[in-house]
Amino acid sequence: MKDGFLFASAFLASGVEMVEALTIVLAAGVTRGWRSALFGLGAAVVALTAIVAVLGPALTLIPIQALRLVVGALLLAFGLQWLRKAILRASGFVGLHDEDAIYARELEEARTAGHEMRAGMDWYGFTLAFKGVLLEGLEVAFIVITFGSAQGNIALAALAAGVALVLVTIVGVLVRAPLARVPENTLKYAVGVMLTTFGIFWSAEGAGADWPGGDAALPVVLAFVVVVSVAAVAVLRRRRVALSPA
Repeated sequence: MKDGFLFASAFLASGVEMVEALTIVLAAGVTRGWRSALFGLGAAVVALTAIVAVLGPALTLIPIQALRLVVGALLLAFGLQWLRKAILRASGFVGLHDEDAIYARELEEARTAGHEMRAGMDWYGFTLAFKGVLLEGLEVAFIVITFGSAQGNIALAALAAGVALVLVTIVGVLVRAPLARVPENTLKYAVGVMLTTFGIFWSAEGAGADWPGGDAALPVVLAFVVVVSVAAVAVLRRRRVALSPA
């Protein structure tokens, strides 16, 4: 059961980050040339592979209980950040994430930037793709390494991220446009819920607590997080309505 949650969480979180990386690479390729954008993408993938290759085995040297405490605390902080933004979006206090608007902004910035050629490539296009993929990829690497290490199954977390990468890449190549129809706001809410759930579960285990029923308590924690977050959305919606001018 825990493996299923692990795969789903890593897949969804990785997919969301990869959709955002795809938007940046598309903007770089369309405006600055595909050669520079793809070289930037490739360089970022090499850097991310090196990071995972170094950090993954290193974390296996840490005792599992201490690792779960640290990873649980990190995931809890990370998950609550995602969940907070998702709750604010769902309640109307913050605008929904709009991939089309982001793509249009990236296009405009790329079109107006100056041209500088290095090693036969447009340097702005290379840098834009490299930075975008690296930053989004670091979040994927964080999820893969932390989830996999805490659960003792980096391979499964990496598989989930790989499946997400393949799906996003295939769709991106076919449509050659931002994946604006992907329900990204809903996915981010789901990822925030799952990261928070694992954060609570693993940090408590790392601190020495024993969950009733062991792994069977995980769905109960998930349900608790969902109920609390939905209640928060309802409260904030009512507050927004009350604060709105008549």
